[in-house]
Amino acid sequence: MDVNKLNVTVVGGHAGTTIMPLLSQVKGAKVSEADLDALTKRIQFGGDEVVQAKNGTGSATLSMAYAGARFTERLLQAAAGAKGIAECTFVESPVAAKDGCEFFSSIVHLGPGGVEKIEGLGKLSAREQANYDAMIKDLASQIKKGIEFGKA
Repeated sequence: MDVNKLNVTVVGGHAGTTIMPLLSQVKGAKVSEADLDALTKRIQFGGDEVVQAKNGTGSATLSMAYAGARFTERLLQAAAGAKGIAECTFVESPVAAKDGCEFFSSIVHLGPGGVEKIEGLGKLSAREQANYDAMIKDLASQIKKGIEFGKA
């Protein structure tokens, strides 16, 4: 596959194991179990790889800045009336509310008034369901800490 045309939906949270790539949903991908493990870990801990590559003298801030700029551009396009604007973003969401997560990152469709639709997770592989089950309590705890921090 041409990796430059590859689009992997990543849902969940922002830190480590709460980052959940949905590799099973990539159309046409045929990846071994070992490669799925390696890819999942690299997606979850990519920021750590950047710090290590910089020998601890830097961070993945540029990656976050790029993501913020891209998302802002997509918001402006949606606000201007462009159709078909869908991005993964962390928002107040019903997707994992039953599991104690009132916020969750998933595909969100944007329009002139903001969020128009929040997509669910779709069909998860057994590996992804296990990842979800393992990470959801940590994500709920992180969300609770974030809410409490915001109140302070």
